[in-house]
Amino acid sequence: MEPQASCSESVRQRFPQWVIGTHRFRAQETVLLKREGLLEVARFLRDDPAMRCDFLMDLTCVDYRAFGRSPRSAPTLASPSPLPYYMTPVPSAETWQRGVPHDEYRFEVVYQFFSSAFHHRLRVKVPLQAVDPVVDSLTTLWPGANWFEREAWDMFGIRFTGHPNLKRILLYEEFQGHPLRKDYPIRQRQPLIGPVN
Repeated sequence: MEPQASCSESVRQRFPQWVIGTHRFRAQETVLLKREGLLEVARFLRDDPAMRCDFLMDLTCVDYRAFGRSPRSAPTLASPSPLPYYMTPVPSAETWQRGVPHDEYRFEVVYQFFSSAFHHRLRVKVPLQAVDPVVDSLTTLWPGANWFEREAWDMFGIRFTGHPNLKRILLYEEFQGHPLRKDYPIRQRQPLIGPVN
């Protein structure tokens, strides 16, 4: 069976109640999704014969706390063209819209799905509010999501409902806070571990 022309459009047509928006840039397709529909959409991506996304390539998180508040994080940037260093790059204006308000939805969990049968990729982004950074775990569909989700918990404090063992994976259990959050105090002293002299 041939894959459908656009993965993001297929998801939008199948789940209009969960899709906030779609985006395609440089042949990379993105779907912005409400968190309530994540499990249903992920199961569709894995099981539908036209999708067959059998590989969860990556899962990460973004903190938009300071996004757009400085020239370096403006949503419209002049990007250089992909030329070697000895050639003069030609800037091209890229306009990017997130689709949800930054102040209300501080975090975004980003999933990268891949189909080894059709060689197509789809990025799924789930915006989360700072007061309730919780989303369903995908470990029942992709066991490899286990460590990805633990890393997102460890670094950003995102909780994954249904995760079998959500605990720190990079830092020790007594570590206080989540160091990749934009408001993490970089000079914060952490409790020491090991024997006390």
